[in-house]
Amino acid sequence: MAGSAKDEMDFTIEQLGPCKIQSPIELSHVHGDFRANYVRNDSFVRESIAVYGDLETKTALDKTNLMEKAGPRELIYFDPVHVNAAICTCGGLCPGLNDVMRAIVRCLYNRYGVRRINGFQFGYKGFLPEYQYPVVPLTPDMVDEIHKIGGSFLGTSRGGGNRVVDIVDCIERQNINQLYVLGGDGTQRGAYDIACEIEKRGMKCAVIGIPKTVDNDFEFIDRSFGFETAVQQAKDAVTSIHMEAHSQINGIGLMKVMGRESGFIAMATALASHEANFCLIPEVPFDLDGPNGFLAHLSKRLKERHHAVIIVAEGAGQDLLDATNLKDDSGNKRLADIGTFLRDNIIEYFARSNTHINLKYIDPGYQIRAAVTNANDSIYCERLGNNAVHAAMSGRTKMVVGLVHGKYVHLPIKMVTKQRHYVDPEGSMWRDALDATGQPILMVNNINTIEERVAKMRDK
Repeated sequence: MAGSAKDEMDFTIEQLGPCKIQSPIELSHVHGDFRANYVRNDSFVRESIAVYGDLETKTALDKTNLMEKAGPRELIYFDPVHVNAAICTCGGLCPGLNDVMRAIVRCLYNRYGVRRINGFQFGYKGFLPEYQYPVVPLTPDMVDEIHKIGGSFLGTSRGGGNRVVDIVDCIERQNINQLYVLGGDGTQRGAYDIACEIEKRGMKCAVIGIPKTVDNDFEFIDRSFGFETAVQQAKDAVTSIHMEAHSQINGIGLMKVMGRESGFIAMATALASHEANFCLIPEVPFDLDGPNGFLAHLSKRLKERHHAVIIVAEGAGQDLLDATNLKDDSGNKRLADIGTFLRDNIIEYFARSNTHINLKYIDPGYQIRAAVTNANDSIYCERLGNNAVHAAMSGRTKMVVGLVHGKYVHLPIKMVTKQRHYVDPEGSMWRDALDATGQPILMVNNINTIEERVAKMRDK
């Protein structure tokens, strides 16, 4: 996205109307009075903080490169007495869902005095009449301990987001005027469509997204909640599988982690553990066979060190496998299983040369997804939830809250869902990951096919 034409960038945040109500949160505009300050409406964060080339070049600052800062405003749109809020969690599990939910409820209730907060169960399906899932009234007492457990207190599911008319019918029947949606890019696209249908009907309902993707692949955002916890969990698994590999004759530890199209978890785990010798991600194609293929380099590693640890992202190497041509309920393509594919091919490769190996394969994905957040993620979730409430109370809509350059900002849903965020194979973090693993920069036999293969993998 950084290379997109300027006229394609627009960080304008839509509002339901002018803010005329004094916020019940007693803050300040004065520095030095030991009170937190309101966020001014003319406070922004630059989209890019990098400087290249001529330092004298001056770029005009406007909505094509400025993101609105998040936080409480002095004047708000909604009268808290009349707010009827709804929360739902959609898609796969991710560490931090309960933490964000808890923050939203507590901020609405304790800071703004909102008394009607509803939990819709099992994602968008909770809004659909045929499922008949009861709405759960939420209070601070009910959610006070949920951050100590994993999963989703309200339950989650994939799909249903395309039933826009039925969902908005439910929102209208229930008189909901604030909707908080925790979910990934597909979920947020659904939230945008819901907001458009709400607008079409002339309803006044703020739709605020909290971007949830353990893969960390939302554009612009520094990191998505749950990512650090996922890396910590994966790092612990690598420690165990490294010990298994190190303790065996020609031991091989193979671990698959999440990362459908972006290899951030695999890369960060390799950097954090320093016990992986190969890190395979979707952004960097590799050959299995041939003199510069993965299996040849794995064989070399075993001859030199007698053990090896491999981390592979679930979306890596898809050009080597037969496409399933199937999609899940969220509309995501179903990937072929790279983990079992590598396992079987490694075993077969060394059997052909009559080389004894001892391979252990693990896939801790669901264990990682259901984990309780670590301290830093828990803090992040709390602040995301609070800022989502401040945005909704000020009448903002069709937006998500995210962390950009260390600052909490408002981002239009349309901008963050235009494309995924990918690992840069020429970037400094991947360079450091290669240093940590010691693997070759490329494990391909024909370098001229790289770009074509990456394109195919993203289309497959």
